[in-house]
Amino acid sequence: MTIAVGDRLPDAQLLAFDADKGPHSVDLSSLTAGKRIVLFGLPGAFTRTCTAAHVPSFIRTKDGFAEKGIDTIVCVAVNDPFVMKAWAESTGAEEAGLHMLADGNGALAKAMGLDFTAPPVGFHGRFKRFAMIVDDSVVQVLDVEDSPGECSISGGEALLEKA
Repeated sequence: MTIAVGDRLPDAQLLAFDADKGPHSVDLSSLTAGKRIVLFGLPGAFTRTCTAAHVPSFIRTKDGFAEKGIDTIVCVAVNDPFVMKAWAESTGAEEAGLHMLADGNGALAKAMGLDFTAPPVGFHGRFKRFAMIVDDSVVQVLDVEDSPGECSISGGEALLEKA
């Protein structure tokens, strides 16, 4: 079953990487408890639409979300934390303050019912492209693209209009 507006986010352990801690676990429920956040997911780091459209849309709209009471913006992808760190650096997401977290084994994607597989491009158990606003771990707004190559309803500007 796919997560929906009004549902609580599932418990999940995601992975991050930083110079001080190296790779480390990030508890999703701790990250969202008592906070209003944007959570967006995408098929994979360094892929064309994710790099050229999706991540930049949230870098551009970060200040607008802050003005609307969003505490943080979190990107998740089924990649490892080393890749997510390198991608955050190369896209400017790290400098912008976006949190780029890895769902290493795709457990969160599956638990949310937002996973898909596309063997011709080597995607197995990846996130569908989505964006949501979460308030104290409860989904308030959710937009999921029909195709992983599209970034319209899940982009930063589209979500900001609903914040």
